[in-house]
Formats: sequence, structure tokens, C-alpha cells
Amino acid sequence: MTSEFGAQKLAQPQGDFEQLQSDISDTTPQETPDVVLEAPKEPKNISETGVSKTVIEALILKTMISLKVETIAKLCKSLFLPYSIVEQIMEEMRTSGMVEILGSTGEGAGDQFRFTLTTSGRKIALEALDRNKYVGPAPVGLKAFAERVLKQSIINEMIPRERIDECFGDLVVPEELVEELGPAVNSGRAVLLYGTPGNGKSSLAERMGRMFLSEIYIPHCVEVGGDIIKLYDPALHRAVGPEEPVDSIFKTVSIEREDIDKRWVKIKRPLVIAGGELTLEMLDLQFNALSGFYEAPLHMKALNGIMMIDDFGRQLVSPESLLNRWIVPLEKRIDFLKLHTGKSFEIPFDALVVFSTNLSPKDLMDPAFLRRIPYKVRIEGPTFEDFAMIFQRVASEAGLVIDDETIREVAGFLEQKQLQLANYQPKFIIDQVVAACKYARTERRCDQKLINRAMRNLQVD
Repeated sequence: MTSEFGAQKLAQPQGDFEQLQSDISDTTPQETPDVVLEAPKEPKNISETGVSKTVIEALILKTMISLKVETIAKLCKSLFLPYSIVEQIMEEMRTSGMVEILGSTGEGAGDQFRFTLTTSGRKIALEALDRNKYVGPAPVGLKAFAERVLKQSIINEMIPRERIDECFGDLVVPEELVEELGPAVNSGRAVLLYGTPGNGKSSLAERMGRMFLSEIYIPHCVEVGGDIIKLYDPALHRAVGPEEPVDSIFKTVSIEREDIDKRWVKIKRPLVIAGGELTLEMLDLQFNALSGFYEAPLHMKALNGIMMIDDFGRQLVSPESLLNRWIVPLEKRIDFLKLHTGKSFEIPFDALVVFSTNLSPKDLMDPAFLRRIPYKVRIEGPTFEDFAMIFQRVASEAGLVIDDETIREVAGFLEQKQLQLANYQPKFIIDQVVAACKYARTERRCDQKLINRAMRNLQVD
């Protein structure tokens, strides 16, 4: 592959990109922590931004006309670029007649020139807004983004047994299951959790996502051939440390140089969960015809983190179609995305993908696709001992006391109704007992009558 990402339709990875993938995959997790934690360095010149001067120039013009920004310092705050780069481009724009000096801010020692658009500059700014209305942090280049994804791969972080026990601490998890999940979590590969409903597959998957403690960097947005893809999503990404809001550009600013590239956001490894609402379209770039720029698809937002497909097989799209979409990312660890113009480009796919389903895997996928999921973990119902432990724990958390005899009677009732023991049942029953006591305005108690009433709601005859 050439060093210019997105310049043409890309077939197979080659050249610099392939070499980078090989270098990262050949290193062990213990060899890479310093690389993973290293923050992106602030660019010292236009070339080091990874995007063309034309892209930054258009963003400056759109910011000036849309947000009425007049000073270089405030432009720096909006674009998250260093003062020297913005100053250089503004001077070139002034020389070419796109902007002119309006005056000074008159702020004493902090006095700065105020700029305004010329008639020519205003025309160019409006043309830029016609192409796309994106205003905000400057994008990073696709090459820099791909390199960062590979450097901070999820396989670089090893999860020790102590951390697994800590995350499963509020659950009753059999030792054998923990021993199966440990290698799966550390593999960075696809995992299938399957089994009968109500035994905690979703809870386990969510806690698998919380096991990862390291921090990564993602850009606010990525530029591909002049198009903008918005990546950072506050609803999904947990920023670490103070995050500079874009609307703060009108506050007093400092123009002191820092070493960190502010176009990148430091976050915890993402955990992206999609359930029955997942469609194939959500795995494609989302182009907004009104704004003229893209929103990254869900799995791109999950890069270097965990992508969980919950309740797999219940989506609006067929399992076959969804699995076919995942074949290349899971097997080749790359993904191909397409712009609305038809131009394709590739990105590295680095995520722990977890499928969770109540359905039989054989009914969902053929043997060929099952082979592409290296870890298949069956989540069984609890033993009576574990069932009793869950019951005691749930009751205690609700401020109730339940004796062993009552738990045995519950288990006997379930057996009589030909219902298997399930992890959800104790909480289901206790919640109904608490609700009944609240309704009756009586002190909470594990009354047999209330328990029997709750158990009748476990099944509809």
C-alpha cells in the first residue's frame, strides 16, 4: 500500500502499512507499554500535521466566518493547532488577499492583531462551507490514525487473573468459566458467549470490557482525501483528564507551546455495545448530506477497545448478512470503508469482538464462520450451591435474610415446573418481594407467600 491513505481504492495491505502491522504484531505485550502510553507529539510545522495546508486553510476560513473568530490565539483554540502553524497560514492568507488586519485587541501585554475576511476570502469561505460545514478541531491524517491504532493495540495490554477476579467480584462465576474467559480476553480476538437466557452473558461481556485499564489516544476527526470523518464521541468514549471544550475558544487563552497534540483525546479503551438495533448501515460511514461530513461507524469508534454484539441473532438484519460483513475484519484485522463518492480506503481493525447470544451457534452460522471465532464459551446455568450463593447475596443487598430451606423450596418449585436454575432468578424473586412489601407498606421480609407469588411470575402457563 502507498503511504497516501484514501488516495485510491485499496486492495491488499502492502508497503509501509503492512510493515507497520507486522512490526506491531511481532512485539509482545511486555515490549510495547511505553509506545502505547506515549502521547502524540504536537506538530512543529504544516507537514507534521499529516493534512494538507489547503485543509487547514479551509477550516480557518470556515471558523472565521461561522464563529466570528478574529485572532490567531482563538483560532488555535478552535483548531487545536499550535500558534506557529496557524500564524504561518494566516500570514500566507493575508499575502494572497484572503484576510486582512482589522486592528488590535487593545489588551495591553496580550494585545493581538484582529483579522477579518476580505471579499475574496469570504467567497472562498462560503465555497468551503458548501463542501462541508465541519468546524472544530483540525483532523489528523489517515496514515497517522492507522499507525496510532496499531501502536496501541488491545493485545498490548495483558489482563492478569487478579484483575479478572476483581471485575467479576460482584458475580458468582465458576472457576472453570474464569479459566476459559481469561485467555479469551487477552487474545484480542473474537469471542462467542452462548447459552440459555438469564445466566449473565451480557453482564460478563460488559465486565470484560471494564477489565482494561490502559489509556489510548483517538483523534477528534480523521481526514481522508479532503473528507472529514468525526470519530470522538463523548457518549461512547470516556475522556481522561480535562477535555478542552470547543466552545471555550472565546475565553482568555494562552499561546504557550505544549508537547501534546491537542487534536487527540486521551480516553479509556472504549466499550461499544450494540443490541437488536444494530443494522448493516451502522457499520458503514454515516454521511450527513446537510453538514457534508461523516460520522464514524460503530466498530471504528470501538477500535483499540471492545465491540460487543449483544443478543446476536435478534437484529433486524439476518445473522448471515451481519457475519459476512465481519469476515474480513475478523480474519485479516483490516476493514474497508467507502465514501459516498465510491472511493474506498482501509483501516486497521483492532478490537476484542464479543458476540453474545441465547441461540444455538449452529443455527446462527455455518462451520466456516465458527472457525473464525477462536473462543466459544458456553455459559451454563448455576449449580444449586452457586444458586444459593447468588440468592444469599441478592437478599443481603436488599436488606433481607433468606434461609437455606426456603432456597431449597424455590429450587424444588422450579424443578417441578421443569424450569432450569438460572442466575437471574434470585434477583427476579427478591425484587418482586421488595416491591410487594413496599406496596403493602410493611417491613421487608422473605415471606413464603410473597416468594410463591414472585415465582409464579417466572413463567406464563
